[in-house]
Amino acid sequence: MSQMITAAAAFLIDALIGDPRSKFHPVVLIGNLISSLEKILRRELDSPSQKIVKGGLLVATVVLTSFAVGYGIELLSREIPSLAAQIFIQALTLSFMISPRSLGDAAREIYQLLETENLTEARRKVGWIVGRDTQNLNEAEVARATVETVAENTVDGIISPLFYFAVGGLPLAVAYRAINTLDSMLGYRNEKYLHFGRIAARLDDVANFVPARLTAILFLGAAALLGLDVRNAFAMMKRDATKHPSPNGGWAEATVAGALNIRLGGTNYYFGQPHFRAYMGDPNEILEAAHILGAVRLMYTATIEFLICALLII
Repeated sequence: MSQMITAAAAFLIDALIGDPRSKFHPVVLIGNLISSLEKILRRELDSPSQKIVKGGLLVATVVLTSFAVGYGIELLSREIPSLAAQIFIQALTLSFMISPRSLGDAAREIYQLLETENLTEARRKVGWIVGRDTQNLNEAEVARATVETVAENTVDGIISPLFYFAVGGLPLAVAYRAINTLDSMLGYRNEKYLHFGRIAARLDDVANFVPARLTAILFLGAAALLGLDVRNAFAMMKRDATKHPSPNGGWAEATVAGALNIRLGGTNYYFGQPHFRAYMGDPNEILEAAHILGAVRLMYTATIEFLICALLII
């Protein structure tokens, strides 16, 4: 019970103070460790198999180090006589592993920019949270990019770390955040990282397998609570979830698309090159700024659902 009270406290801390930007933020420190090890291990002249082995060594080092740090914080907190202080220290650490407020704030800012017809600034701001080219996006495409990011990051940035905290406490939550950061930095299918980042990408796929499908179920419950189209959400989840190039990304996106009665996916540009991503959902409604708010409401509702369910079960 105290473990999930800690998770709920972490959510409240994040809601109050957000995700502070600091060079001492745990995720920044994890990223710095990854960059330092990459400079030591990655060599362009290495064979593909050597790159895979060295990339795997980097992954193992970062994940085990992160697990050890989380375990150390958990052990040290238990030495404090006050249970409230123990919960606060662990909740504060866990709050750095989740990002509902920063995700919601970024999405709502883009919504406001679209509502005030400041498309140029909306393009620029959405470029901060997506990897695609954004300089030529129209309003519907900016809204689509934002909704897709909110849906997908509900898994990566919220439900997955909370899930691993519920399963294995702070050590697993911090280790998961390391896995996700490794994938975001190394998990690219380009010449530079195709082999060196392969294990990072595969491990992230494995780590998110259960949380992604759990998030889809939570989105169905959220759609019902919010009076959205839960039947269509379920239908689109069944029909489209496996069409996504990622084994996990489609579960959240297809369910959100169905709940909002919109179509996600389509052609995205990366460094000027078009890439088509399978459609998720049907275009029953024209994509617009208001759908961003719908996605944010689904994200927050799904998070609260998870916390309540975990409190009741664990």
